[in-house]
Amino acid sequence: MASHGLDYDGCNFFRQRLVLSTLSGKRVRIKNIRSKDDNPGLRDFEASFIRLLDKVTNGSRIEINQTGTVLFYQPGLLFGGSVEHDCNTQRSIGYYLEALLMLAPFMKTSLKATLKGVTNDHIDPTVDVLKSTALPLMKQFGIDGEGFDLKVVKRGMAPGGGGEVVFTCPTRRTMRPVQLTDPGKIKRIRGVAYSVRVSPQMANRIVDTARSVLNKFIPDIYIYTDHMKGANSGKSPGFGLTLVAETLNGSFLSAEMSSTPQGQGDPMLPEDLGMNCAKLLLEEVYRGGCVDSSNQSLALLLMTLGQQDVSKVLLGPLSPYTIEFLRHIRDFFQIMFKIEVQKPSEDERKGGDKVLMTCVGVGYSNINKTLK
Repeated sequence: MASHGLDYDGCNFFRQRLVLSTLSGKRVRIKNIRSKDDNPGLRDFEASFIRLLDKVTNGSRIEINQTGTVLFYQPGLLFGGSVEHDCNTQRSIGYYLEALLMLAPFMKTSLKATLKGVTNDHIDPTVDVLKSTALPLMKQFGIDGEGFDLKVVKRGMAPGGGGEVVFTCPTRRTMRPVQLTDPGKIKRIRGVAYSVRVSPQMANRIVDTARSVLNKFIPDIYIYTDHMKGANSGKSPGFGLTLVAETLNGSFLSAEMSSTPQGQGDPMLPEDLGMNCAKLLLEEVYRGGCVDSSNQSLALLLMTLGQQDVSKVLLGPLSPYTIEFLRHIRDFFQIMFKIEVQKPSEDERKGGDKVLMTCVGVGYSNINKTLK
């Protein structure tokens, strides 16, 4: 890979850059990482993320200057295999998992990653929501099989953590191009209300208020309650709710909320949490599209890496994170998307403006995968 590297400034979109660098084989240098800050340089959770990348690749070169404000990363080969990682508790496991989802199909050997830390917090996507939205999305691109799974072994709420998750993913030689242009109507809503180190009654109270909002729209609602006890409940008390709406054509839209971490800010009533989360789900349905807002960049990446054929995906309004991701895809893969805005007519009642994203894949082939 004798390609020249790319230079970036600042700590934003840190994961995007390292993930795309690893997939494209292009070196990357990020400078001025919080250089004006009282506490300059990489944060612990970013260092932890770099260590995780180092574990799943072979021969990566990582150089960081003494103050941690400049990072040089030369990607190695994606190796995979069995990996254990203690994720820094400043961010939840979802922060690390989002990147692993993007890399896992392109490993040399299928990945089995055991991640420990915070499973549910209010910053990053929780493990539950990734399991119920990101995995079905990846199946659309042909990433499937017996070994494709995400298990929550122990729950751990912020700030203490103590959760554990096992993610297994088979490798794929190529990605399948997709045409996801019609999400269809919502047919059912599923959810998980979880509670750890608090009364199991909390989860039931969440479920009752969430149902009271959603039952006005659709009868087919089932929200599981998940109360983990003893060693499986992590180190901190908390509760939360994940809701997923499934459409007739197999798209998934999600919303979630977690209680405020112990010792940070005002405590939250389970009734309020259930109510607010249900409203968030309704807003996500209003935004619509075939992929919910938290998985937009994953869908666009898999489209980019598809075979040299046209892929189309209908999305709701693009999030700022996604817009930056499109710029990075252009930098690393020289791929531009065709973006068409579709305004639903007044009488259709199909929610907000939609964006139809079209691209031709780069024909990315997994060079790391061993030939049998």
